Amino acid sequence: MSHRLVGRNRPQQVIEALHVASESLPAAQRQARFARMAASPRRFFDATNHLYWQDVWPEWRLALFGGWPETQTWLHGDARLHSFAAVGHAGQPIRYGLTGVDRALIGDYQLDLWRLAASLVLNIREHGELSSKALDRALWALAQGYRERLDALREGQSAKGSELHNTKGPLKAFLGKVADKQHPGRALDKWTELTEQQGRRFVPQPNKLANLPVDVASRLKRLIENDYPQTLPKPVKEGDEGHFRVKDTARRLNTLGVEHYYALLEGGARGEHDDVIIEVVEQTPPPAFHLLSRADQQGWRKLFPNEALRHAAAFHALAPHTDPYLGWLTLNDRVFAVRRVAGFEKRLPTHKLKSAKTYRRLAHQWGGLLAEHHVQAAAALHREPARFVEAVCRRIDGREEAFCESVAAFATRYADCVEQDYRLFTEHFMGGAS
Repeated sequence: MSHRLVGRNRPQQVIEALHVASESLPAAQRQARFARMAASPRRFFDATNHLYWQDVWPEWRLALFGGWPETQTWLHGDARLHSFAAVGHAGQPIRYGLTGVDRALIGDYQLDLWRLAASLVLNIREHGELSSKALDRALWALAQGYRERLDALREGQSAKGSELHNTKGPLKAFLGKVADKQHPGRALDKWTELTEQQGRRFVPQPNKLANLPVDVASRLKRLIENDYPQTLPKPVKEGDEGHFRVKDTARRLNTLGVEHYYALLEGGARGEHDDVIIEVVEQTPPPAFHLLSRADQQGWRKLFPNEALRHAAAFHALAPHTDPYLGWLTLNDRVFAVRRVAGFEKRLPTHKLKSAKTYRRLAHQWGGLLAEHHVQAAAALHREPARFVEAVCRRIDGREEAFCESVAAFATRYADCVEQDYRLFTEHFMGGAS
């Protein structure tokens, strides 16, 4: 009788990973999650971050252009095309960049770059508009954008950022449309309504927002008003306590298996238009945490006694804007990050991109933006701000073409693997439907 090694059994590995990731979900949420994943290989990839980390941690290829302590930075943890968005906050310029740090962790820069590159491949294949040659050129543009931005920063250039006034090409056109059509108060318009009897309140929306049970709403209100303000970056000034009075709460519905709430705060005292929406999001360790050695896990816990503190550290390191509402709380022995809901988040409609040139230009910009995120984040880890840039550039210098080729090769082959896993998923979980 032959013995089948689980470690060499890809179908079993994928099926077990999907079971573990979805077993805590109620049946209806699990069904909704699987339906989204079944839409395309790209959607499957977006929803299986845990599989990606199992595959690339550890990965010997990291040593070719990184793999040093100095080439580590804060990683976004789920860098994909659809993780980029134009974000608007009241009193701040519109910025385009990576959003969300719930899965952020410290690791080698290539782990973000590879995931972003694989996302680019799957997105282009999903819409079938480009030849394989054009796809390869877009991947090279992504890697070149990352490398060239690092070179520029090493030479002393300041970060470009991603505001309307300092972008160009298709990204500038997109941000211009966003600026014309969006406004920072859109979140209030989207999630709440103003009534004469009750003032401003959340509006339940099918599959998006629901009322909370009275007991949960009461506990959440008490924690936000009393405990959460103690965790803010700046202490609440005397007399400003009313700013954090909770007017309403709601459950944000999702298929991720984490608790997610919205709370409507009083905000300023000028009326209903200056209310503030905060989100309270359960924090669990990012997928790579479970792949660390016991010693590294212990070191992690010394740095971050709870996952909300990791979230806060990652936000300060990666986010291009500040959030005076960034804090945390504990509810039912679960730890939650608290942050302000953006006035709006708009993603570039990649499904509308048709030309190879547009994809190349955007890929170059996405690579450059990721590099700037990494450089900014590395400053929180290394005493010498230029240490990360210098270390990565030294690993690439003289081998620029090989670096671009390595990124393109990984992304193409890994996208092939994702498509294979996707077919397995649809056959095993969806009865062959795709």
